[in-house]
Amino acid sequence: MSTAARPEQDALAAISGFLGRLEEDGYVYETRRLRGHLLTEYLEYTLAAEQKATLTADELMELHRADAWLAAAAAGKTRRRNTLVGPDAAAANNSQRSRIQTWNGFAAHLGLTLRLELPAPGHGDWLDPDQASKVIHTLFVQRPETSKPATAARTAAVAALVAATGRSVPELHHLKVAHVDMDHRPFPQIRVKGEAHPLDKQTAAILHRWLKIRAGITAQLDGTDPGYLWIPTTPGPARNGLEPPKLGLSRAAVRTLHAAHRTLVLQIFGAPLRPGALRPAR
Repeated sequence: MSTAARPEQDALAAISGFLGRLEEDGYVYETRRLRGHLLTEYLEYTLAAEQKATLTADELMELHRADAWLAAAAAGKTRRRNTLVGPDAAAANNSQRSRIQTWNGFAAHLGLTLRLELPAPGHGDWLDPDQASKVIHTLFVQRPETSKPATAARTAAVAALVAATGRSVPELHHLKVAHVDMDHRPFPQIRVKGEAHPLDKQTAAILHRWLKIRAGITAQLDGTDPGYLWIPTTPGPARNGLEPPKLGLSRAAVRTLHAAHRTLVLQIFGAPLRPGALRPAR
């Protein structure tokens, strides 16, 4: 196991060492990517604000610099992309919480005793309906080159149904294709736990695309399709020498749907946004 970094080393090298330590400790790629993004944002903002070329790790971690970075981020001044709620919108509570968690973790890695006070987690940081619609549209029309088309389509469909029905991913997990009625008039609808939810034009289009892709995946099952709405888009690993079941014979796990959402959102927006943020505030 690697030892803590020396605070007097170059800040960029220290960040690299911190990310390497997270990998050694088994943190998933999405977490390591987010921590790296936020620390890089912190360093670049500080260098630009102070017109410096480099900083040591202990210089970077001085409290007045952390306070300046968090204040700028809270005001939307560190945002690089015009996405989600616009380039000048204040940072969401949970985004600021992630920044502070990252700062505290980096401080611990450096062997520093300083810690910033961690705010309580936000209750969803809900987007309003127009904001949610923009996010879902972006997930529908944009796909990073590293993202599998079927996975991106499934992720957009899950996000759209979360917003349209107000249901959580675990509540939508057990849906079957039979619960979807695209021919219902005046609007297509989906039944969740016996309750009918009408689907707006955008949600219906996103879900229709996923159903077409899903049908292509399950065509190989030759009539044995159990009808799960959410299915894996890539084969699982062999276990105990046995090949995984054909795609479509099993449901995609809740954790798989959540992980795909995190990955796609981070790739497109460069910031975290959980599916629950798309649910109408109750």
